[in-house]
Amino acid sequence: MTIYNDLLSDFKELYLGYSALAIIVSSCLGSIAVMFILTHGNSIGQMIELSFVVIGCMAYNTAVLSQQKPKLVFNSLILSVAISLIFIIINIL
Repeated sequence: MTIYNDLLSDFKELYLGYSALAIIVSSCLGSIAVMFILTHGNSIGQMIELSFVVIGCMAYNTAVLSQQKPKLVFNSLILSVAISLIFIIINIL
Protein backbone atom coordinates (compact mmCIF):
# COMPACT_ATOMS: atom_id res chain seq x y z
CA MET A 1 0.00 0.00 0.00
CA THR A 2 2.91 2.36 0.38
CA ILE A 3 3.36 2.62 -3.39
CA TYR A 4 -0.33 3.45 -3.78
CA ASN A 5 -0.18 6.04 -0.99
CA ASP A 6 2.98 7.61 -2.42
CA LEU A 7 1.47 7.85 -5.89
CA LEU A 8 -1.80 9.22 -4.49
CA SER A 9 -0.07 11.93 -2.46
CA ASP A 10 2.01 12.91 -5.50
CA PHE A 11 -1.15 12.97 -7.64
CA LYS A 12 -2.92 15.17 -5.10
CA GLU A 13 0.03 17.58 -4.96
CA LEU A 14 0.14 18.13 -8.72
CA TYR A 15 -3.50 17.32 -9.45
CA LEU A 16 -4.07 19.65 -12.39
CA GLY A 17 -1.02 18.57 -14.38
CA TYR A 18 -1.36 14.88 -13.70
CA SER A 19 -5.05 14.78 -14.48
CA ALA A 20 -4.49 16.44 -17.86
CA LEU A 21 -1.61 14.11 -18.69
CA ALA A 22 -3.59 11.09 -17.53
CA ILE A 23 -6.50 11.98 -19.82
CA ILE A 24 -4.11 11.61 -22.75
CA VAL A 25 -2.65 8.36 -21.39
CA SER A 26 -6.05 6.84 -20.64
CA SER A 27 -7.45 7.80 -24.04
CA CYS A 28 -4.41 6.49 -25.92
CA LEU A 29 -4.42 3.18 -24.06
CA GLY A 30 -8.16 2.90 -24.65
CA SER A 31 -7.77 3.49 -28.36
CA ILE A 32 -5.00 0.88 -28.55
CA ALA A 33 -7.28 -1.60 -26.77
CA VAL A 34 -10.10 -0.77 -29.19
CA MET A 35 -7.78 -1.34 -32.14
CA PHE A 36 -6.79 -4.79 -30.86
CA ILE A 37 -10.42 -5.69 -30.09
CA LEU A 38 -11.66 -4.69 -33.54
CA THR A 39 -8.89 -6.58 -35.35
CA HIS A 40 -10.65 -9.78 -34.27
CA GLY A 41 -13.94 -8.84 -35.90
CA ASN A 42 -17.13 -7.10 -34.88
CA SER A 43 -19.31 -9.78 -33.32
CA ILE A 44 -21.31 -9.33 -30.13
CA GLY A 45 -18.36 -10.49 -28.01
CA GLN A 46 -16.09 -7.80 -29.41
CA MET A 47 -18.79 -5.17 -28.95
CA ILE A 48 -19.13 -6.12 -25.27
CA GLU A 49 -15.35 -5.86 -24.84
CA LEU A 50 -15.44 -2.55 -26.67
CA SER A 51 -18.13 -1.20 -24.36
CA PHE A 52 -16.10 -2.11 -21.25
CA VAL A 53 -13.08 -0.22 -22.57
CA VAL A 54 -15.13 2.83 -23.56
CA ILE A 55 -16.97 2.90 -20.23
CA GLY A 56 -13.66 2.65 -18.34
CA CYS A 57 -12.04 5.50 -20.26
CA MET A 58 -15.11 7.70 -20.10
CA ALA A 59 -15.44 7.11 -16.35
CA TYR A 60 -12.02 8.65 -15.83
CA ASN A 61 -12.74 11.57 -18.16
CA THR A 62 -16.04 12.18 -16.38
CA ALA A 63 -14.37 12.14 -12.97
CA VAL A 64 -11.85 14.76 -14.10
CA LEU A 65 -14.35 17.00 -15.85
CA SER A 66 -16.84 16.90 -12.98
CA GLN A 67 -14.05 17.91 -10.56
CA GLN A 68 -14.35 14.97 -8.20
CA LYS A 69 -12.01 14.49 -5.25
CA PRO A 70 -8.44 13.60 -6.24
CA LYS A 71 -8.65 10.14 -4.65
CA LEU A 72 -11.71 9.23 -6.73
CA VAL A 73 -10.05 10.57 -9.87
CA PHE A 74 -6.87 8.61 -9.13
CA ASN A 75 -8.81 5.40 -8.49
CA SER A 76 -10.77 5.82 -11.71
CA LEU A 77 -7.48 6.35 -13.56
CA ILE A 78 -6.15 3.08 -12.17
CA LEU A 79 -9.38 1.33 -13.17
CA SER A 80 -9.30 2.80 -16.68
CA VAL A 81 -5.67 1.83 -17.28
CA ALA A 82 -6.23 -1.65 -15.83
CA ILE A 83 -9.26 -2.32 -18.03
CA SER A 84 -7.43 -1.16 -21.15
CA LEU A 85 -4.33 -3.21 -20.37
CA ILE A 86 -6.37 -6.33 -19.59
CA PHE A 87 -8.17 -6.16 -22.93
CA ILE A 88 -4.93 -5.40 -24.78
CA ILE A 89 -3.33 -8.50 -23.28
CA ILE A 90 -6.41 -10.67 -23.92
CA ASN A 91 -6.55 -9.65 -27.58
CA ILE A 92 -2.83 -9.99 -28.20
CA LEU A 93 -2.91 -13.59 -27.02
